[in-house]
Amino acid sequence: MRVMAQAMKGVLPRMQGASSVSQTTVLHDQLRDDIIYGRLEPGAKLKIELLQQRYDTGATPLREALSLLSTTGLVERVEQRGFRVARVSADDYAEILWTRCFVEERAFRESIRHGDKAWEEQIILALYHLSRASETMAEDDFTSVEHWEKWHEVFHSTLLASCRSKSLLRFCAQLYHEGNRYRYIARLAPNARAGAYEEHRRIADAALSRDTELAVKLLTEHLRRTGDLLRERLHDFDPDAPLRPQLKTL
Repeated sequence: MRVMAQAMKGVLPRMQGASSVSQTTVLHDQLRDDIIYGRLEPGAKLKIELLQQRYDTGATPLREALSLLSTTGLVERVEQRGFRVARVSADDYAEILWTRCFVEERAFRESIRHGDKAWEEQIILALYHLSRASETMAEDDFTSVEHWEKWHEVFHSTLLASCRSKSLLRFCAQLYHEGNRYRYIARLAPNARAGAYEEHRRIADAALSRDTELAVKLLTEHLRRTGDLLRERLHDFDPDAPLRPQLKTL
């Protein structure tokens, strides 16, 4: 249980009681998830009065949360007009993917170098839960998909967790969320690509064996393989066209 708590720390903040975190932090995470999961469309205006109704909160913590999100690439601050959900494009995704491969390679190398026994246990635990989530996931059941996504995030963040640069880890987390948003826009289900779980297992095995060169090679290939499939889905994507009906604009 101690190892699970460590693996989950900082990744599933919404499962914690609101009393342990500030209202701004809670709103930041709720808004971030609603943008990533497509509940708030790209380009949607984020009107404070409507957001207050949606999240049952005050204007001040909302503005603070939006200001924080404007530094992550998920929200844009429009001069004299407030905030809106950041727009998307195939070019933007290509840049996110290239940057993510670049910075995660460095973070992963450092994590393998400094990882201890507790880190190894966390990887094994995260991989186990990712496997179980994969077995129970159904594409038409959003709850199970979201459950898989949470453990997928835990797995990838755990791989990098022993990197000693907090700034680098924050940047990696930001790029993860920006890239994940595109997967939802493209409707790329976790099991849409055969062999995805096996790729995660091989990455974990290489990291646990301290085979750094193989581990970073497998991670980069994994990211790029998913990116190639996603780019195919985005090829004809029109950022100005209406998205699917279930995506709700404020």
